[in-house]
Amino acid sequence: MSDVKLPGRGFGVTFRTMFKKVTTELYPEEKKPTAPRYHGRHVLNRHPDGLEKCIGCELCAWACPADAIYVEGTPNTDEARFSPGERYGGVYQINYLRCIFCGLCIEACPTRALTMSNEYELADDNRLDLIYEKQDLLAPLLPGMLAPPHPMVPGTTDKDYYRGKVTQAVPEQHAAAGEGA
Repeated sequence: MSDVKLPGRGFGVTFRTMFKKVTTELYPEEKKPTAPRYHGRHVLNRHPDGLEKCIGCELCAWACPADAIYVEGTPNTDEARFSPGERYGGVYQINYLRCIFCGLCIEACPTRALTMSNEYELADDNRLDLIYEKQDLLAPLLPGMLAPPHPMVPGTTDKDYYRGKVTQAVPEQHAAAGEGA
């Protein structure tokens, strides 16, 4: 008999909520800003000269509890250099149908190549469009950057890139890539 609650108590909660003011979100028209540390869509970052920060180590894929990330490390060559290291992420995919936006991949990345943006609009009507490829994830080229593949800044090593000593693409890189400075 003590397990049976009076029905009036349950209805009391219902009646109290019936008379509260309704909050209506006008979402598509009025977008509210997200918190600064919001975990949204991933971004593959670049060095200031345009080379990719991803070294193809696959640690992000190993750290992902949802198995949403697939990376294939590919060796860099002198003719085709995409990152300062020995390797780069030749294939990089994130399946947003699986991703739980936990941020463990960000913590695992040794080069800060992978970060999360504040972009949260990831809905689509086609499942294949929610598997983002490398070209969808790469950060855009900013002024002073050169699209890879191109050689590293002459006289530098991969350590110089990670210490922040490279600030932009130099004329020698433009010439080696076949572009005018």
